[in-house]
Amino acid sequence: MNVYFQNTNQRAFGTFPLKGDEAQHAIQTAAEVGYRAFDTAQMYGNEAETGEALKATGIARDDLCITTKVHPDNFDDSKFLTSVEQSLKALQVDYVDVLLLHWPPIGGDIAPSLQRLQQAYDKGFAKNIGVSNYTIAMMRDAVAIVDAPLVTNQVEFHPLLNQDALLKGANDAGIPLSSYCSVARGEVFRHPEFAEIGRGYGKSAAQVVLRWILQKGVSVNTMSTKPDNIRANFDIMDFTLSNVDMARIERLTHTGYRIVGQDLVPWAPDWD
Repeated sequence: MNVYFQNTNQRAFGTFPLKGDEAQHAIQTAAEVGYRAFDTAQMYGNEAETGEALKATGIARDDLCITTKVHPDNFDDSKFLTSVEQSLKALQVDYVDVLLLHWPPIGGDIAPSLQRLQQAYDKGFAKNIGVSNYTIAMMRDAVAIVDAPLVTNQVEFHPLLNQDALLKGANDAGIPLSSYCSVARGEVFRHPEFAEIGRGYGKSAAQVVLRWILQKGVSVNTMSTKPDNIRANFDIMDFTLSNVDMARIERLTHTGYRIVGQDLVPWAPDWD
């Protein structure tokens, strides 16, 4: 099994857009619930809060899986490694478990940023490296550019968006996917099917959504500030959706509800 998928136990606590005390409280609550994988980014502006919160948990460093992402503004040769060192300092760690490129660069030439990501890996700044928001073609090219395995491509993935082509492309390239916007920022709750399916398993609509993602072979990132929701998002390993229910949910992917596009983020590529 891929090291990223394995180390996160398939579930990571995402920290966007949390800041300050709210971030620290949510992260500490997630740790108490059982999360050991935590996802942040230079772009989020909360690496320091994440580091402080994880330190306060007292959890051994080897038991944590910490992911951060390099901002595209830092892809320049003069900024890349310095920015990663600053991230490590903010997180109060000597290395991160997973270092990702947050977006492909504008202009489409992915090689320079990937080569600098490899340099960060070679220097021991990260145990594993990967990418985020890469297309099928970019994933295919990326594996030929870097020597280290790319352990994930973190992308928007939820049951209201058909990502089957991207998932197949990822499998072909040998790069597992991980999700963000896992509940489509609440849009899934407008669809009664998830709650209806959940009643048959004694689970909530959100738990059904997250379980569907896992059963698609995609690891899950979720965020909440509410202790009950943080726990519920973690408690998704004790049931399995039937093939019938998986297919019922699959039909909703044709809704085509995409959250992150070029209107929201200038680095967003032309999606597959």
